[in-house]
Amino acid sequence: MKAIIHDRYGSPDVLELQEIEKPDLADDGVLVRVRAASINPADWYGMMGRPSLFRAQMGLFKPKERTLGVDFAGTVEAVGKDITELRPGDEVFGGRSGALAEYVCVRDAVAKKPANVTFEQAGGVGVAGLTALQGLRDKGNLQLGQKVLINGASGGVGTFAVQIAKALGGEVTGVCSTRNVELVRSLGADHVIDYTQEDFTLGERRYDLVLDVAGSRSWSELKRVLEPKATVVIVGAPKGSRLLGPLSHIIRMRLASLRGSQRAVFFVAKFNKADLVVLQELLEAGKVAPVIDRSYALSETADAFRYLGEGHAQGKIVITV
Repeated sequence: MKAIIHDRYGSPDVLELQEIEKPDLADDGVLVRVRAASINPADWYGMMGRPSLFRAQMGLFKPKERTLGVDFAGTVEAVGKDITELRPGDEVFGGRSGALAEYVCVRDAVAKKPANVTFEQAGGVGVAGLTALQGLRDKGNLQLGQKVLINGASGGVGTFAVQIAKALGGEVTGVCSTRNVELVRSLGADHVIDYTQEDFTLGERRYDLVLDVAGSRSWSELKRVLEPKATVVIVGAPKGSRLLGPLSHIIRMRLASLRGSQRAVFFVAKFNKADLVVLQELLEAGKVAPVIDRSYALSETADAFRYLGEGHAQGKIVITV
């Protein structure tokens, strides 16, 4: 099969489209013919080999894993003997490392694709959708009627977060740049703040929950607009230094929040079938609609990574396979 691989760390120039072996079908696995995939900041860090602190896990001098990508949507090609809920021909979406390829073999992290969603849209759900869902529901414990602010509301996670926060009953404020104000408003945000015109940390509105995707503000700044028992869920951060990368911002936020009744938490989304089914139901009900900024062919993946690296995507960057 064809797949995007990288045998060394570096810029998107290290990415190559090559022929590699198709994954073997496990007894408890589902072989999926990938129709669309998407890329996330974690893929960019994996390509670059950053932060350097993680090289022991990723591969000290070169990547241990040659393939990239996680999010996918496609058609079931074959199922293992232990699989009963899916069959060949089913349209599915989910997550599996090495998704920037013609085939993936996935175990638990797969669910049926809703009929009202395209492969390209479903291929952009995985990491961003789960991060928004788990961040708001599990880490932020968002309750009906609570005020939630999404800092970085127009990117991959942010566009899902605005919609999911509304579906969970929150009063949503989205923070974005001027060109994204109408997009964020169209997603259902109750209030939209253009950060080029207004500093939300100096406003009068107070929030029960902040989902911080942008990572653009310090704890002391965010604390000004937090309710006494509020939570800040950190899901994004600036690229930072070569050694620590975004970890430096996360560590500073966590340490600064240790005193007092408000808290800052950081997490990495985990793929599981139950939460994919929750997203499936939200998609089917029309409560969540993936936002696609640009689509690239598999052979154009390097260009997609270059665009991702600029950090200005509206919603998701999709790779069609």
